[in-house]
Amino acid sequence: MNDFYLSDCLQTKTGIYLMQEGNEEPFNIRLHLAKDILTIQEQDVICVSGEPFYSSERTVTIRRQTIGGFGLSIKGGAEHKIPVVISKISKEQKAELSGLLFIGDGILQVEMPELRLMLVYVQVLRNAGEEVTLTVSFLKKTPAFLKLPLCEDCTCIPSDQSSGTSSPLCDSGLHLNYHPNNTDTLSCSSWPTSPGLRWEKRWVDLRLIPLLHSRLSQYIPGSDACRKNAFQVIAVDGVCSGVVQFPTAEDCLDWLQAIAGNISNLTKHNVKKINRNFPVNQQIIYMGWVDEKEQDSVQDRMYSPKFLALRGSSLFKFSAPPVTTWDWTRAEKSFTVYEIMCKILKDNDLLDKRKHCFSVQTESGEDLFFSVELDSELLIWEKAFQMATFLEVERIQCKTYACIMESHLMGLTVDFSMGFVCFDAASKAVLWRYKFSQLKGSSDDGKSKIKFLFQNQDSKSIEAKELEFSNLFAVLHCIHAFFAAKVACLDPMFVESQGSATTTGFPSLSTISCNSQTPKLKYAT
Repeated sequence: MNDFYLSDCLQTKTGIYLMQEGNEEPFNIRLHLAKDILTIQEQDVICVSGEPFYSSERTVTIRRQTIGGFGLSIKGGAEHKIPVVISKISKEQKAELSGLLFIGDGILQVEMPELRLMLVYVQVLRNAGEEVTLTVSFLKKTPAFLKLPLCEDCTCIPSDQSSGTSSPLCDSGLHLNYHPNNTDTLSCSSWPTSPGLRWEKRWVDLRLIPLLHSRLSQYIPGSDACRKNAFQVIAVDGVCSGVVQFPTAEDCLDWLQAIAGNISNLTKHNVKKINRNFPVNQQIIYMGWVDEKEQDSVQDRMYSPKFLALRGSSLFKFSAPPVTTWDWTRAEKSFTVYEIMCKILKDNDLLDKRKHCFSVQTESGEDLFFSVELDSELLIWEKAFQMATFLEVERIQCKTYACIMESHLMGLTVDFSMGFVCFDAASKAVLWRYKFSQLKGSSDDGKSKIKFLFQNQDSKSIEAKELEFSNLFAVLHCIHAFFAAKVACLDPMFVESQGSATTTGFPSLSTISCNSQTPKLKYAT
């Protein structure tokens, strides 16, 4: 995929929706989907013109008055994890008379004779002594809790007239001018007298989510409970969009598909670049996020995010996307693709409320269950697994397993060209061979034994061969993979594409039955 084609594949979208973080009330946000980044914006009040003389850091020392205190009010505080901002300056009080403190100033540092603080706490300021030294800087981007009226913009015109009310950007906040004997109404001065200063309510960036290797989630973390018309996007570095809520299911699905499409195409483009450094037999076929069902799940943690990759002969399971060559050696688990079997779960096979699920049965017979967010992602995984299996079978051509027949040590070779070949382990003498087309049925005991039923080409009679293996499931899955590759070779669309398998490329293998104790995955009879 070249850069021009990649640019054509990626979508751009913009829309205004709601977002909720934790237990806070939902608020309006604007989403902008670009080719490789999702921008989340919030409305905030910012200074859009004019650069006041007081924009640099200033150090101001003020003393408390008997009536009126310091003469300012603040909002925020380190205990609330938001900056401390001066929200009100009282007329003719110490703060205003200093000429160096203004509404919108952020308090960066507080010094008192007995204390110096870099993190500013409201309680410390409230209990300050008679004198305090503040290091402040005017915030060009005003915090969201200092709100303009509901209009697009306003110009703050300096005024020497006291109205007795706060500026629209002011809030009574925590009054540092409180005195128990003071019952007078303290007026608030206007914004500082700097010509050309203009304030507007605008959309400003709240978060930027790079889409490469990001993951989507409609589900409440760790559970099978799907949010209603909502999802979140988590970047590879852990930055989270928050839960974005949409008015309709159609809007939610439209955005999910658009973001998932961009992530998928960015991944394909990235994989193509990475594959230039890998040999042909180590090429990456698939990379993407899934949610794995926990084997010993507790009620509040049923699923965990995992990153799957199909590369060369192996399926890798990571906790995070591999970036360096060293990362590939640190996978949580890896499996040989032709010794495992994948099954797309239909509605009646689903384990819980999660949709778009598939299972992987390993060479030891363990069942792993995964879910993805969209049906399109499930289809991409299915085709990628088919292709990875086909390419590996085509590369190795044959696979031999040790077995026992009638108490003698044997070897069974599954050969892409010849079919099944059984030979004596000591002498290497071939005891029997059959083509794939001669296999008419099979059964197993779910532990170690497989009984094959082959049809003699000459007499047309059925000949039974019972073999015992130490790795039963690996053998069954390998036979399944070779049959699937054989059928795929007969599909002209599959052969021509060499990059995507058809949905019929993976056969049901009606000739093989698996009677093991893992009913979630069995060959059709």
